[in-house]
Amino acid sequence: MRFAALLCLLLLSALNAGAADRPNILLILGDNWRFPHAGVLGDPHARTPTFDRIAQEGVLFTHAFNPAPSCSPCRSSLLTGRAVHELGERASLWSDFPQDTPVVTQLLREAGYAIGYQGKPWAPGNAEISGWKENPVGPKFAGLEAFLKARRPDQPFFFWVGNTDTATKAGRRPYLDDARQAGLDPARLTIPPELPDCEEVRLDLFNYYGGIVRLDREAAAVLATLAAAGELDRTLIVYCSDNGWQMPRGLGNCYDQGSRIPLAIRWGKAVRPAAKIDAFVNLGDLAPTFLEAAGLRPPSTMTMRSLTDLLRGEPAAGREAVFIERERHADVRAGHLSYPMRAVRTRDFLYVRNLRPDRWPAGDPDNLFLHGRPFGDVDTTATKDFLLAHQHDALGRPFFARIFGKRPREELYDLRKDPDQLTNVAADPAYGADLAAQRARVDAWMRDTHDPRLDEAYDAWDRFPYYGKAPK
Repeated sequence: MRFAALLCLLLLSALNAGAADRPNILLILGDNWRFPHAGVLGDPHARTPTFDRIAQEGVLFTHAFNPAPSCSPCRSSLLTGRAVHELGERASLWSDFPQDTPVVTQLLREAGYAIGYQGKPWAPGNAEISGWKENPVGPKFAGLEAFLKARRPDQPFFFWVGNTDTATKAGRRPYLDDARQAGLDPARLTIPPELPDCEEVRLDLFNYYGGIVRLDREAAAVLATLAAAGELDRTLIVYCSDNGWQMPRGLGNCYDQGSRIPLAIRWGKAVRPAAKIDAFVNLGDLAPTFLEAAGLRPPSTMTMRSLTDLLRGEPAAGREAVFIERERHADVRAGHLSYPMRAVRTRDFLYVRNLRPDRWPAGDPDNLFLHGRPFGDVDTTATKDFLLAHQHDALGRPFFARIFGKRPREELYDLRKDPDQLTNVAADPAYGADLAAQRARVDAWMRDTHDPRLDEAYDAWDRFPYYGKAPK
């Protein structure tokens, strides 16, 4: 009896020690903030001292991408660690969230973690219709300080900070003063070559950079709260974005403008400071990463790969490419149709397969449901309005065609010559072997992950309910 009691006591002590050693996890998730718009990534206009600090005290990833350039599908992948096409209706924007697959936040909760969020969680969508009593991320709090007060003493935690300052505000520009106070000048901004150089574009970019200032300021406040609680070095901190920016040809597109994101991770003494990782990683990789960091084995349903080996400095085997996809973004086509894409990004090439090239990639030109303007998969900005107004003249025509026009079934971009992905070389015979190689990559990935789109006639995503409402 005494031996049994002693054995139980030793087991309990071991379990408690393990719990004390488990790191807290803090995710700072920007909304529509694209690479390389951070100081440490070389952008002279981005004021990001907090992101730069995380990178300098931890690890900076230079080739991080999202699994889908659309908010809730991307967040669905982040929560489940699965490819977007494995997630049924969660592959579309404004979906529901069936409770049929493990979710990283709930797995952490079952393992003893306190979980919670502030700001934007899994969204936009309707989780309640699937029976959720709270958002799949967890319960909402006013901020990290309130959350820390609510958890049990010494309980490890997962906290999600969902910032939306870098997201477009329905055509408004609320952050111009933040940009001015940061010493920025719209006349000195670098205009990306896929957009025209005009006042509308410069002011939209100026507001966007002001939003970056606001995002990084909130991140600084969260880190200060963490440090004041004595939890800074006990916390795995991930600072990144969900998608690329909302400017035309960004959000909703598999080009880098919509899919490549900033990512930095700090983990106390567990990682070498100021490390830089050039391997290709996916935001969906965070789900198994969080579980492994907590000492848990990711479930077999998680097809994404943990980043813990990279964080420990191990070789990056099998990370020469990343796959990106999308289904229905907004409900802006007749018949609720999607615009499905599958893509692969390597160091030298971006290959995009448009599975329904007969449809309008930016939404129908006469479907005004979501934004009151045509081409509703491109969110409302002054830049978009400028392009619509100048679509038929020499000033806007070339930009308009690239952003809003129909696209061929296959696109291939040679990033060695064309880093901005402006010239499609898929029809160029000189690139025949390269096109075949990237086509084969996508085919293999679709087979390995049981993509329903292997059936050319598959269109179930067009029939899933869309819970977004038209603005009044």
